[in-house]
Amino acid sequence: MFSRISRIVFAAWRQPRAILWATAGVVTLGFLIALEIAARHYGLPGPIVNQVQELVIAPKSGFLLYASMALMMVVLTWRQRFIAAGVAIGIDVAFLLVRWVADIKVTDGHPFGSGALWVILGCAVIAVTRRTGRERVLLLKGVGLGLLLVAGRKTGDTWLLITSKTRPAVLDQYVATADHALGNPSWLVGRMVTATGPIGAHLLDYVYTLLPVAAVVVTLYQLRAVAVERRFPGHHLVRTFLVIGLLGPAIYMIYPVVGPIFAYGADGGHWAVANLWPGTPPPINAPHHMPFDEITPRNCMPSLHTAWATAIFIHSRKGPRTLRFAGAFWLIATLAATLGFGYHYGADIVAGVVFAFTIEVALRSHERGWDRRGIQLVAYGATVFAALLVSYRYLPMEMAEYPWMFGPLLILAMTSVVYGYVRTIKLWEPKAGPVPQPEPQPELV
Repeated sequence: MFSRISRIVFAAWRQPRAILWATAGVVTLGFLIALEIAARHYGLPGPIVNQVQELVIAPKSGFLLYASMALMMVVLTWRQRFIAAGVAIGIDVAFLLVRWVADIKVTDGHPFGSGALWVILGCAVIAVTRRTGRERVLLLKGVGLGLLLVAGRKTGDTWLLITSKTRPAVLDQYVATADHALGNPSWLVGRMVTATGPIGAHLLDYVYTLLPVAAVVVTLYQLRAVAVERRFPGHHLVRTFLVIGLLGPAIYMIYPVVGPIFAYGADGGHWAVANLWPGTPPPINAPHHMPFDEITPRNCMPSLHTAWATAIFIHSRKGPRTLRFAGAFWLIATLAATLGFGYHYGADIVAGVVFAFTIEVALRSHERGWDRRGIQLVAYGATVFAALLVSYRYLPMEMAEYPWMFGPLLILAMTSVVYGYVRTIKLWEPKAGPVPQPEPQPELV
C-alpha cells in the first residue's frame, strides 16, 4: 500500500496544479501545527488534538460535523450518499450504546457527530486506495471541503484563545464612543430583544449558533450539480467563508475588542467599566485602553458573524425564492442577535459588511481573472475598511460629538462598497442576447 501511495504522489507531482495544491496543503498543515504549539503553550489542546478527540469523545460540533459530511457527499451518487449517511448514523448509535452501557454521561458536547467524522476520513482512505484519475481527485476535493469546514471551526476557537491570552488591553471604550455616531444600536436592540422575552432570545440564539449550517444549505444548492458534472464550480460560498475566517482573527490581534456585554455589562464582572448594557448608553468621555481578563475572546472588530451572514445573503441571491428569503432572514436575524445579545457594537457591523463585500469581490476577481474594475473595487473596499478602523481609534470623540455628520458618513461609506460590488457584478455577468430565430424556408409550389 505504501508503494502505491508513493507512485500516486510522484505521478501527481509532475503536474503544476498538483504542486500548487500540495503547497497549499503543506502551508495549511504548518499553520495548524503552529496553532497547536501555541495552544499547548497555554496548557490547552489545539485544533488538531481537538478534532482527533472527536473521533471518540462526544463532539462539541455535532451539527457541524454532519453538515461537513453533507458537503463531502456532493461528489457521491445517491446510492453512495445513503450508504455514507447510514454508516455515520450506525457509528453514532454504537457510541451511544457504549456510553449507555458504561454509564458515561455527555455533559459537554453532542451525543452524535463522531460517525460523520469517521465517514469523511473513510472516504479519504477510499479515494487513495480504491479510486484513480479524476474520480480520485473529485472525491479528495469533497473530503477536503468537508474537513476544511470543521478545521476552520477548530482553528477559529484556537485563535480566540490566543487573542485573550496575548492582548491584555482592549479598545472597547474607543469603539463605544465612536458608536454614538450610529445611535448606540447595541443598546437599542438589546432592550428590544429583552422585551421579547425568552422566545425571541431563543430564536435569535438558534440562528446565531447555527450560522455554519445555514452556509452549508446554500453551498449544497450551489454544488448540487457536482455529482453529475464531476467537477466543482469556480466559486462558491465555502471559499468566502474560509477566507473570512482566516483573515478576520488576524485583525482581532491588531484591534482587540470584547463587546458591550463584557465591557459595559454584567458578563464583564469587575473588569467592566460599569453595568450599563443594555439599559444606559455609555457616557461620552475621553476613551483609553482598558485591561481585561485572559478568558474573554477579543473577537468583535470586525463582526465575522455579520461578514459570514452577509456572504450567505450574497450567495443566496442566485437561488430560488425560498433560498433568497432564507438568506435575507438569516442576515437580519444575525444582525439582531449580534447587537441584541451585546456581542457587537454598531461600528463592528459596518466594518463586517465592508469586510465581507471586499473579500467576495476579491475572490470573484481571482476566479474570472483580474481586471481594472476588480482591482479598483478591492483597493477601494480595503481603503474604506482601514479608514473605518482608523477613525474608530483616533476620531471617537469627534464622531460622538458630531453624530449628525459622522453617522451618515459611516453608512455612506458602507453603502458605497455595496453599490460598487453590485454594479461591478452586473457588468461581469454575461448579458442574455436575443434568441436567434430560424430563417423561413421557401414554400414549395
